[in-house]
Amino acid sequence: MLASVFHGAGDIRIDQVPDPKIEAPTDAIVRITRTAICGSDLWFYRGQQDYAPGSRTGHEPMGVVEEVGAEVRHVRPGDLVLAPFAISDGSCEFCQHGIQTSCSHGGFWAGITDGAQGQYVRAPLADGTLVRVPEHVHENDRLLDALFPLTDVMGTGHHAAVCAGVVPGSTAVVIGDGAVGLCGVLAARRLGAERIIAVGHHADRLEKARAFGATDIVSSRGDAAIGEIQALTRGGARHVLECVGAHSSMATAIRVARPGGTIGYVGVPHGVAEEGLDIMGLFFGNLTLRGGPAPVRAYMRELMDDVLEGTLDPSPVFDMRVDIEGIPDGYAAMNERKALKVLVQPR
Repeated sequence: MLASVFHGAGDIRIDQVPDPKIEAPTDAIVRITRTAICGSDLWFYRGQQDYAPGSRTGHEPMGVVEEVGAEVRHVRPGDLVLAPFAISDGSCEFCQHGIQTSCSHGGFWAGITDGAQGQYVRAPLADGTLVRVPEHVHENDRLLDALFPLTDVMGTGHHAAVCAGVVPGSTAVVIGDGAVGLCGVLAARRLGAERIIAVGHHADRLEKARAFGATDIVSSRGDAAIGEIQALTRGGARHVLECVGAHSSMATAIRVARPGGTIGYVGVPHGVAEEGLDIMGLFFGNLTLRGGPAPVRAYMRELMDDVLEGTLDPSPVFDMRVDIEGIPDGYAAMNERKALKVLVQPR
């Protein structure tokens, strides 16, 4: 089968790799119908994160179950399924508490198993990981495009809003205009925020943020952006979503949070520890910092219900489509800011 393989910084290739096989009775084999390139994939693509050459890539699978192991009970061949970016058994202490990203027996795609940017994938712990898509939408491409972001970016944006404590009638600041930040805007609106301030630097993305429900846009940088947000909120917002993971974005989040407020952070941290976290800002602001890798499996059902009811559609985060052979071009386009997020549909 064909799959995307990392060969070094800036070097993604489509290679022939062995077809996946059932290795444990809890496994399933899934034929990929949709997958994507994530902003977090760019860290290793740019050489900013260790990643072993020869490793498979991708962590956002959607597809059709082809085969199941002897102990799989909740999915069967022919089912269309979504899979979160984290693999989980659904039964351990942490899964039971809705923190599937800390599953005692799980892990992550392209870590403990195949990458999702390929024609097929082996899904370990299939009963806990895979979520069935209702049969009546199997041929509805519009709804399938809207459901697919639940594998990562929509669930991650939602986690940021939940961790930030967004409530009806509140004001929220969303830092970051990538796919997760845009989904954070959607999530804040879904949770009832009355005012949503989107912060970013790309006019086309901020236009999408406004279409997703942002009431205010801040495109300045550094101290100018902080001053603008503080003026808009008369001293800061009680709910701040940090959706980037850079030192500068976390520093901004702390400075625009209102005393007693909460920061929901979901951007994978890069450089934050090395450059230092503003502990004194958190301390004297009595701020709560809450977040981490989003347990999107915990949110899938409720978000799926909204998509199927037509009240939630994160599909506009995709602005480029490629097939398997086009994945290297997709990485390059995202790296060069020519694409926001790339949808991959194997032929």
